Amino acid sequence: MEPVPDERVDELLRCGDLTIVGRMPWSSNATFLVDIHAPGAAPDPESPADPDQPRPPALLQAIYKPHRGERPLWDFPSGLWRREVAAHELSRALGWATVPETVERDGPLGEGSLQRFVDADFGEHYFTLLEDESYHPQLRRMCAFDLVANSTDRKGGHVLVDEDDHLWGIDNGLSFHAEFKLRTVIWDFAGEPVPSELADDLAAFVEAGLPDRLARLLDPFERDAVRTRARAVLAEGRFPHDPSGRRFPWPLV
Repeated sequence: MEPVPDERVDELLRCGDLTIVGRMPWSSNATFLVDIHAPGAAPDPESPADPDQPRPPALLQAIYKPHRGERPLWDFPSGLWRREVAAHELSRALGWATVPETVERDGPLGEGSLQRFVDADFGEHYFTLLEDESYHPQLRRMCAFDLVANSTDRKGGHVLVDEDDHLWGIDNGLSFHAEFKLRTVIWDFAGEPVPSELADDLAAFVEAGLPDRLARLLDPFERDAVRTRARAVLAEGRFPHDPSGRRFPWPLV
């Protein structure tokens, strides 16, 4: 599959024709890999396939999480897919490119989130990447992102590295709760100063306020909590410790 220019990814995610390839394994909620075709180019699932008609190539692949496939949770409201979209919008507002492009989409199984699939080395995860110091600046950035987003499920396997050595954080549906619920594997930078470039980005974010594309995905308490957490990171000036020893997700990877 040929690389898609960055400027066209959003267009394909929002308007391209979707074909479900299969269900992703080991997901607690219904999660599907989909092919994305140019609008009008996908095969019609209601029509019999013509063996002489070549199947149009997919231009992009994405992860589709429909609302109807979510399992109810006692501590998060229904609609986790909105938080997947919100995580990308927060990443975008901070200028950090920490979360792959993610949009709202009415797909084959109804409304949900659609996120660009990261063609990663799936043998790598947070704990293996931590061994290479060249990734530490990106891991610190993801740590700061998770503090602001209030990530409740940053497992090691939710940190991916692509062929350009860029790190991406995926599976962000359990984020943005108004109550502080941080659970993450990224504690190795505890006590270190927050790098000045990250602090500058956070300060600009606090000053500007939440962009509309992010604010509309959260309730009023969650919106206030995002800015409160960003201010707290700035005020502390250092990555926090976990004195309880319990703020880890399970399993760790």
